[in-house]
Amino acid sequence: MKNLEAIADVQSGKSTVANAAWWGFDPEDATDTLQAAIDSGAKRLIVPNIRTDWIIRPIKLAGNQELIFERGTVVSAKRGEYRGGGDSLFTAQDIENLTIRGYGATCRMWKQDYINGLVLEQLDWHRWYGQYPKAEWRMTLSIRGSKNVNVSGLTLKDSGGDGIYVDGGKDRRASEDIVLRDIVCDNHYRQGISVISAENLKVENCEFSNTWGTPPASGVDIEPDKSDQRIKNVVFSGCRFVDNVGDGIEVFLAHTTSESEDVTLRFENCHVSSKHGTGIRVTKIGDDGPGGSIEFDNCTVDSTVGYGIKVQEKSLKGARVTFTNCNVINAANDRHFGGEWSPISLSLPQPDIVQTMGGIDFINCFIEDNRDRAAIEFTQPKSDFPLHDIAGTITVLNPKGVRAELGKEGETLPLIVRPYK
Repeated sequence: MKNLEAIADVQSGKSTVANAAWWGFDPEDATDTLQAAIDSGAKRLIVPNIRTDWIIRPIKLAGNQELIFERGTVVSAKRGEYRGGGDSLFTAQDIENLTIRGYGATCRMWKQDYINGLVLEQLDWHRWYGQYPKAEWRMTLSIRGSKNVNVSGLTLKDSGGDGIYVDGGKDRRASEDIVLRDIVCDNHYRQGISVISAENLKVENCEFSNTWGTPPASGVDIEPDKSDQRIKNVVFSGCRFVDNVGDGIEVFLAHTTSESEDVTLRFENCHVSSKHGTGIRVTKIGDDGPGGSIEFDNCTVDSTVGYGIKVQEKSLKGARVTFTNCNVINAANDRHFGGEWSPISLSLPQPDIVQTMGGIDFINCFIEDNRDRAAIEFTQPKSDFPLHDIAGTITVLNPKGVRAELGKEGETLPLIVRPYK
């Protein structure tokens, strides 16, 4: 039952703290309850653990609010809903000043329903269950054009898209001043997290794991869709990328140009491992690509099926890519995975994008390997361009010997690849 007196106190401003259960609770569909509580204007809203799931249709979040999910609270997408390709569990659209705390709380969708629904629709079985159109945008948490958003402690699971999606909105070309801390994103369909356009984004001590379903299937994908979107002062610190089918970390800048704002992106103290996929990939920074810097500091790639680090189609003219104190251990365990066999791969498959590949530093990096192969290799099946300005020092521990295969003029590069002593 509704607590009408408590609701009136919130609406009048007498009380600034509210409990979502005051608006009543329907165990079959709690959407109206939760949305009304969020829209009430309460400065602090508690979603209590009532020992059963809060089953909801898509929810729109509000600004100037602190939203707290009690430990043990579970919010579930209502099954049979979310038929719209962009229907997300929670959306922060063009708002400011939102804090979400949920240590020990879980927000989940039903990824397998959406996948199975596609198959059933094609076979024309059980039409009610099979009406999910093919889509990859059913996010657990979508942040669009919002500012000063802080999210911490939640476990986000089983979406039909990304665990978290960060992009611009109607008035802001980028979401700004976003902090994501102590979040687990597990078993999502497309990405653990996608960053499309963001300024001042901090992602701290988060885990992105078990992504599979549709490409890229990465732990994180940094990928602007348009040249006027931006990746500015984006930092991932102390994050883990585990058992994703695609890359643990992917930076894909194909849609940016020299007219785009400089990229400033940093990963520090991060760890990537995968029984299914690859490590770190930076790709598509063309000769007409953006300036700036992409930095990896004290990051480790460990026990991946495919390459440990891959820098692909990266122009000397574009943002400089730097690996400092980074480790690649027991990587590239499947010789046939993606055609790459070295722990560190430099690759130029499309020379129409880049003709001056380079601008990459490996500062005090380390490779541990036990296979008879190059520690770092440059491949370009359709061209014969030299590398430019590949610098630094890579120390290699490998009982089979140490070598680099960097193409013609490779020995003249300011890069030292040396054995561990």
